[in-house]
Amino acid sequence: MRGHRVAARRTATAAMVVLGMLWTSPNTVLGLLAGGLGMLLGARVQWRAREQAIVFRRWPWGAGGALTLGNVILYTGDNLDTPCLTYAHRAGRCSEAAIVLADHERAHVYQYMLFGPLFLPLYLLCGGVSVRNPFERAADRYAQSGRGWCP
Repeated sequence: MRGHRVAARRTATAAMVVLGMLWTSPNTVLGLLAGGLGMLLGARVQWRAREQAIVFRRWPWGAGGALTLGNVILYTGDNLDTPCLTYAHRAGRCSEAAIVLADHERAHVYQYMLFGPLFLPLYLLCGGVSVRNPFERAADRYAQSGRGWCP
């Protein structure tokens, strides 16, 4: 009987992931378009199952960093599994160890799958890229503890 419950839970989780991917697909399309443009300038693409995202590495914009759009992560570096400082670190509000960028961006993927097309307007209304943004704080919390990705 226990095996049936585990199988049912896995099936339900897979169904929720698929629904989340469909719900955020307009955002993912934007990410794929941006990633495709980046490939013209040398970006490399890979599927990362753990992040449930297509990652465009070496994306040629700015001095560094990552941007998530739906199930797409655009990253200027070569390895998403790199340590990085949080916005709270940079604002002098945090003394914990650095986080892993992949964990932070995975939280944003989950947030996109929950909020779908509403994510970008909500994110911007909450302050955009800022230590005050609850989406960013939740992504940092998840990267530090593995829990609490939802603001």
